[in-house]
Amino acid sequence: MNRSLAVLYGGACYTAFLATFLYAIAFVAGFGVPKHIDNGAQTPLWTALAIDIGLLTLFAVQHSGMARPAFKRWWTRFVPPPIERSTFVLVSSAVLALLFWLWRPLPQVVWHVDAGLARGVLWGVSLFGWLLVLTSSFTINHFELFGLRQVWLHARGRVAKDEPFVIRAMYRIVRHPLMLGFLIAFWVTPTMTLGHLLFAAVVTGYIVVAVKFLEERDLVAMHGDTYRDYQRKVPMLLPGKMRP
Repeated sequence: MNRSLAVLYGGACYTAFLATFLYAIAFVAGFGVPKHIDNGAQTPLWTALAIDIGLLTLFAVQHSGMARPAFKRWWTRFVPPPIERSTFVLVSSAVLALLFWLWRPLPQVVWHVDAGLARGVLWGVSLFGWLLVLTSSFTINHFELFGLRQVWLHARGRVAKDEPFVIRAMYRIVRHPLMLGFLIAFWVTPTMTLGHLLFAAVVTGYIVVAVKFLEERDLVAMHGDTYRDYQRKVPMLLPGKMRP
């Protein structure tokens, strides 16, 4: 693939991710964007549940399926390896954008915190969750995670290689701080509606299953006893819980 085009493509895919990520923050928070988790076309309860669960399932299948090594081996027969990760990022962003667009609100209030100080604290903790997601991605190489490193190395005539397994920062406390950040951001809110609760619950279930039975299996296959030892010493998602 043309090296300059690969860099432009990778940059465009990263821009799509960044826009989607920023929109996701506002979507979950429920303000600042025209379409968020608690507004939109009103739909009967069971129809809304079916649509929303279907959208979340679509994202889970796409995201986990395209991330598996077996899929990557098949996929790179058609997509050049330097842009494989960028393409994954682009497709994931498109599926998320579809979820934002088609999401049906369930505005029934589950809990609501009115007190100004308490609301501020909850918003602050939720923002901390998003910041944890971002900082954790930089700890493990943000630019490789979102495909920029691969296209940049390709432009310089080099091939991206797997980096050695190194434990840094929050990864000494939990094995998946990035996912912990998402859980904090989704669950900590001063106003929890039924739709927000559905979103948080389904995504939590997906994260636990995908991390425990898919991602960690791939990491063990890649790093062997090094990762098994890491599993024994560091909890998966909850600090202080020493079993995976």
